[in-house]
Amino acid sequence: MSLFREEIGQQPEVAGRILAAPGEPLAEVAAAIRAADPAGVVIAARGSSDHAAVYAKYLLEARNGLPVALAAPSLFTLYRRPPDLRRFCVLAISQAGASTDVVEVVAEARRQGSVTVALTNDPASPLAAAAAHVVPMGSGVERSVPATKTYTASLLQVALLSLSLTPSPEFAAALARVPEALRAALALEDELRPVVAALGGATRLAVLGRGYNLATALEIGLKLMEGAYLVAEARSVADFLHGPIAIVEPGFPVLVLDAAGPTSEEMARLARELHGRQARVVTIGDGPAAGDGPGVRVETGLPESLTPLPYAVVGQLLTAGLAAARSIDPDRPRGLRKVTISR
Repeated sequence: MSLFREEIGQQPEVAGRILAAPGEPLAEVAAAIRAADPAGVVIAARGSSDHAAVYAKYLLEARNGLPVALAAPSLFTLYRRPPDLRRFCVLAISQAGASTDVVEVVAEARRQGSVTVALTNDPASPLAAAAAHVVPMGSGVERSVPATKTYTASLLQVALLSLSLTPSPEFAAALARVPEALRAALALEDELRPVVAALGGATRLAVLGRGYNLATALEIGLKLMEGAYLVAEARSVADFLHGPIAIVEPGFPVLVLDAAGPTSEEMARLARELHGRQARVVTIGDGPAAGDGPGVRVETGLPESLTPLPYAVVGQLLTAGLAAARSIDPDRPRGLRKVTISR
């Protein structure tokens, strides 16, 4: 078994451990944010953590009413033109906490007097040193190059921060069900075989989601690129319909992420459009498959806002299956290392 597949399987345990951990770091962060009453949140991240930031944008805006923007780190390093962050909370998400540009966003924000928070898997990292508040990611050491448990741990910590900012018994109860939802996702590995077979000969595909699962589409697209060497066009359904759908021709593979909620009608419209173009549609979702292609039904028992956690696990399993089918070692993607330093 690859390290990648081994660490995929660790995620229910990691989620349970995070949920059982003392909540003081998040309570401290929530208190600091409430005291500062910021105009919004600016999030700095790279790679998979950038997709966790997209999830945070949807969750913190929808549940907590906080406008969220993603930072442009090169403005702080290469251009040396940082914006005024004094009215914002600045959150950085990074597994290793070592990327120079992400660290510099937080360091500059702290110089300006912003509330600064580092969500990192390494409390001794440069990022942790730069921030006023540190939230340990809590995933444990991740050895495979493609992120698995650090990604879902990031989503879970963001959800717990949202809960700390706006307490809700219903949302707390839903969070308690996350480990079981991840176990249910892991149990779908055999059901993914038709999807692996459908995508086995593909060299490119589109991965589409909307709302909370835009982050999932971006993350699964990244996994398929780095772990299975597919060229993945990962988009919001809305943006895909505004132009990129022109690439769809008969037999073109499209992976659709569909969760019950306000996006369902849009997903149904997309399915009809793709069917008309004779695309090869595969679905990960909690409802009927889009189109007539293979799909995996994920019984999560979770509200739409938390479905990105089990859906990400299914996407990781799909990547592991495709990597095995193509004789690719997902632990050592071409030209990649575990820690990437950007500036």
